[in-house]
Amino acid sequence: MNKYKLAVYAISKNEEKFVERWVNSMKEADDIYVLDTGSTDRTVEKLQSLGVHVKKEIIEPWRFDVARNKSLEMVPKDIDICVCVDLDEVFEEGWRQAFEEAWSKGADKLKYNYIWNFDEYGNPATTFYMAKVHKREGYKWVHPVHEVLNVLPNEREILVPNITLKHYPDNTKSRGSYLSLLELSVKEDPSDDRNMHYLGREYMYYGKWNEAIDTLIKHLSLPKAVWKAERCASMRFISRCYISLGRRKEAEMWLKEAIKEEPRMREGYVELAQLYSDDKKYDEAYKLLKEALLIKEKKPIYINEAFCWNEFIYELISNVSFYLGYLPESLYYAKKALEINPNADDLKKNYEIINNTLNNK
Repeated sequence: MNKYKLAVYAISKNEEKFVERWVNSMKEADDIYVLDTGSTDRTVEKLQSLGVHVKKEIIEPWRFDVARNKSLEMVPKDIDICVCVDLDEVFEEGWRQAFEEAWSKGADKLKYNYIWNFDEYGNPATTFYMAKVHKREGYKWVHPVHEVLNVLPNEREILVPNITLKHYPDNTKSRGSYLSLLELSVKEDPSDDRNMHYLGREYMYYGKWNEAIDTLIKHLSLPKAVWKAERCASMRFISRCYISLGRRKEAEMWLKEAIKEEPRMREGYVELAQLYSDDKKYDEAYKLLKEALLIKEKKPIYINEAFCWNEFIYELISNVSFYLGYLPESLYYAKKALEINPNADDLKKNYEIINNTLNNK
C-alpha cells in the first residue's frame, strides 16, 4: 500500500498523439488531472476514456503560469505529492516508489533528471535537473512563460538521481507566442535575471541582433545575475549576434569574457575555437580545443550545448590539426568523430583524406 497520496497534473492542447503513451507512463499515480486549454482534436475524449479527470477552459490572454495554476487547482487538497508533467514527457517505470522514498525524508519539492532533447542518434543531448514535484499547499506558478514554481521560505528540495523524465516534443508546434510573453514577463519583473536572459536569447533566435545584445547586456548588469553558467551563455549569445553583424572583434572579445566567466565549461572554448578556425587562426583554435577536451564532466544544467559533446568538437579539432600538419592527431580525432556518428558521409570522407595524406607522406 502506498504511503502517500500522489497526483499528476498537466495542461494540454491538441496532444492527441501523446495521450496513450503519457497516461501509461503516469498510471502509477493515484489520479491524473488535466486542464485542456482548447484542443480541437480528440485529446479530451482520449484522456477521459483512459480515466483522466479533465476540465476545459480557454485562458485569455494566454499565460502559462495562469494555466498551470488552474490545473493545480484541480488537485484535491488532501494530496501529499503533486507531480506536474507535460503530455510530451515520459517517466521511467518505478518513479512513484522513488518519489515516495525521497518524500519520506521531509521534502517540500523534488528534483530529478530531465532529458530535454535527444540527438539524431537517439542519445540524450541537453540534460539537466527538473523540479516540478511538490507538496500541495504553498506553491504557485509564476511568469507568463518559462514559468517556475515559487520558492518557499526554508524550502527543502531533495534530488532523486535515479529517476529520469524524457521529453519528446512536437516540433511542428509553434513557439510564436514566446517572444511577446517574455517581453511581458520582463516588463512585469525587470529585475528577474532568468527571463531577461531568455528574452535576449529569444531576440537572438529571431535575428534581432541589436535587441538581443542590449537585452543580454542588461541581464549581465542585474544584481541577481550571479549564476556563472548563465552569464557565460549570455556572453556567448552576444558574441553570436556580433558575428551575424560582421563584427568579429567584438565577438572575439565576448567569447574571451565567457571563458573567463566560466572556465569549467567547454562552450566558450569551442565557440572561440570555431571563430578562430573560420579566420584560419589554427594555432589559437587548437589550443582552445585541447583545453575544452580537458573538461570531462558535462554539468547537469540546461545551458550545455550538444556540439561541445558530440562529434562536432572532434571533427573541428581534427580539421584544425590537419591544417597544422598534425596528421596522426588529426586522424585520431577523425576516428573519434566517426565513432560517435558512424553513418556521416562527410566524416567518412574526412577520415579517408587524412588517412591517405598520412600514408602518402
